[in-house]
Amino acid sequence: MIGALVRKARQLVGDPALRRYLLERAVGRAAAAARFVPGRPPYLADLALPLPSRLAPFAELPAMPPTAPLTLSLPGACVTLSPQAPGALFDQDFPDIETRLAVHRFAWLPVQAEGLDPAWVCALWQEWRSRFGSPGPGWDWHPYTAAERLINLLDFARRSGGLPGPVADTVAVLAAHGPAIAARLEYSGDHYTGNHLSNNGRGLFLLGCALGWDRCAELGGEILLAEAGRIFTPSGLLREESSHYHLLLARNYISAWLAARRSGRPESEALAAIAARALTAAAIYALPGGFPLVGDISPDCPPAFLVGLLPGGTGGWLALLTDDERRDLAALARPALGDPLADGWARADRGDWALLVHAAPQGWPFIPGHGHHDLGGFELHWRGLPLIVDPGRGAYGDDGEAALYRSAAVHNGLTIDGADPTAANRPYYGDDFRRREGGEPPVLRRRPDGIDLVHGAFRRQGVRRCERNWTVTDMAAIIDDRIDGRGRHRLARTLTTPWPVRIDDDVAVIETPRGAVRLVVDGAVLLRPVTRWIAYGQGEAATRIVVEDVRALPWSWRIILEAV
Repeated sequence: MIGALVRKARQLVGDPALRRYLLERAVGRAAAAARFVPGRPPYLADLALPLPSRLAPFAELPAMPPTAPLTLSLPGACVTLSPQAPGALFDQDFPDIETRLAVHRFAWLPVQAEGLDPAWVCALWQEWRSRFGSPGPGWDWHPYTAAERLINLLDFARRSGGLPGPVADTVAVLAAHGPAIAARLEYSGDHYTGNHLSNNGRGLFLLGCALGWDRCAELGGEILLAEAGRIFTPSGLLREESSHYHLLLARNYISAWLAARRSGRPESEALAAIAARALTAAAIYALPGGFPLVGDISPDCPPAFLVGLLPGGTGGWLALLTDDERRDLAALARPALGDPLADGWARADRGDWALLVHAAPQGWPFIPGHGHHDLGGFELHWRGLPLIVDPGRGAYGDDGEAALYRSAAVHNGLTIDGADPTAANRPYYGDDFRRREGGEPPVLRRRPDGIDLVHGAFRRQGVRRCERNWTVTDMAAIIDDRIDGRGRHRLARTLTTPWPVRIDDDVAVIETPRGAVRLVVDGAVLLRPVTRWIAYGQGEAATRIVVEDVRALPWSWRIILEAV
């Protein structure tokens, strides 16, 4: 309790926007968030899940002990287990809570499905069941973790032909997941409910389908269908501002649709429509040089495991489906969708160049979500390679490296006096307060040769208006920035590249396998090492190119990236 009070005190001291909000609340200018009942979405009338008299039967896998070591790839860690001591996995004290949760979720099961010895699954399940098999309030039975665990085990059972034994006991423990999830649904009001609630529903739905438990499937289906309207935007994109999480949620709804179809459930058609919208929308992320990791990277699975969901993709999670399922997925009709511009995303492609721009529709990273302070950030590919990249984020947290990779400092945008465009977002802030603090919402526009962005962020630094224009020609990509304000300020523009960079006569040159690109800019260029995260806890060396100067506002400047 003392630790929580200390954290809240630090937040208050370090966040002027929070102090102003509390003052406005005290004088009645800012409204409080709407009241809600935690864990009780208003569209659900009944959360009871009585067990049916009969559950679907499962075969029991042979009780053979593993004979060879097993190496598990976990988020942020790699663990090798001896067949003589499988329970050692659950004795480890991982420094990152996400690694520990992945252990309890059996998150490695789908990712390492190829060539996996079922004896190891049986041994680890028996160890887990003996230690954690009774529902409780801890992290091991957190509703998201419980849903992931049962989904991964049931998918394994479908692929392998059975469950670890004793099968009656295993089915009973899996069935206990249903009431445990329903009792702790992750509903936190309309202002703070994220994608976890939909996954609670997916767990209930897939459990009900697998066990022949109609009420469980019905409850899960209600949640899945209702939450799709909350978490996906009119353009079909996930509102939480993470490209990886978009693919993750698309996968979730595909898996629910396939389960509904196998079980003859009435939700099948509606789930197919949601899955089709999410898949269609994902095409904006299909850049020629690979999948851009904008926003947070989920610890649930590596991004590479899901890129097969992009147009023309193969392998990864798709390899776990049957041939018929892959054919039916490919045959899903692609619906007409809203313009992603309204949801903060824009593409421009010309010649050798492909540009993806992201700007949160309110200017603030969406909450609850997985977006970063990347207003005006972008990813630029050239000749089929990623030239300027979003660095992603390798871990969750509010300090240290986790906070750095959420900040504007490492994204391909602008900072003024070292500050992010807006203050930290909080779920109880209303739209009026956000507008007073962060200026008018951004306006993102496409034009024939590029993309324009205008926003009113950096108000705390005395800035009235910022404009960034990206222009793509056959030979170059041009970035123009204009800042309207007053006073002298330290202005910094950042570009992150995965390729080596050299300074040649005060000019930065990016060396790629398909040629060199010169950076023409007014100002001194600094090179700093940075990490480009490719999965949760896994990164590669990259270079941050920083152009920094102290200037009086208003000010304008240009960056040209041109082939040498």
